Amino acid sequence: MSKFPILYWPRRARSDMEYQTARKVINASIGTMPDVITDDLNVAEIFESRPDAVIYFPVFYGSTGWWGELLGGNAVVTDKLIISPECQLMVIESASVAHPHRHAAHHLFAAEIYPSSGFFKKMSSEIATVADMLATDAGTILALFSGRDKNRLVNVLESTGNSYLGCIGQY
Repeated sequence: MSKFPILYWPRRARSDMEYQTARKVINASIGTMPDVITDDLNVAEIFESRPDAVIYFPVFYGSTGWWGELLGGNAVVTDKLIISPECQLMVIESASVAHPHRHAAHHLFAAEIYPSSGFFKKMSSEIATVADMLATDAGTILALFSGRDKNRLVNVLESTGNSYLGCIGQY
């Protein structure tokens, strides 16, 4: 099945060098120039109408929470493309048509954690590294971890009273 590429680009400036590079990288990767969305992105709606869509979502240096809308949805990260030191494109596909990488180096795990020293003492970079964190009004933190072994991460989370929310992709 052929893929339908969509570049979500929240920045309006079409002369932006990263924007031009992103379009070229997508074209080289998939063989087609992407459609571009600059307004609000509704991932679930896109995959409902276009299950063959591949969304290229830019994550800029210092941005947080880009992965939040993937939680509980039918979308997974399947790859990552580096555009520049300040920008990478996360490749997002519908979970129902995505082909997971059997030997993916990185899995993206989401968890809700209580910021306690017990958790941080048990967690090590051998288990997973924090890719992003968001504070909630309830005093917890929604965290995105990059790691290889789900079982080890879940063990640390549960043994410290925290919750594993799921895997949002791998690359």
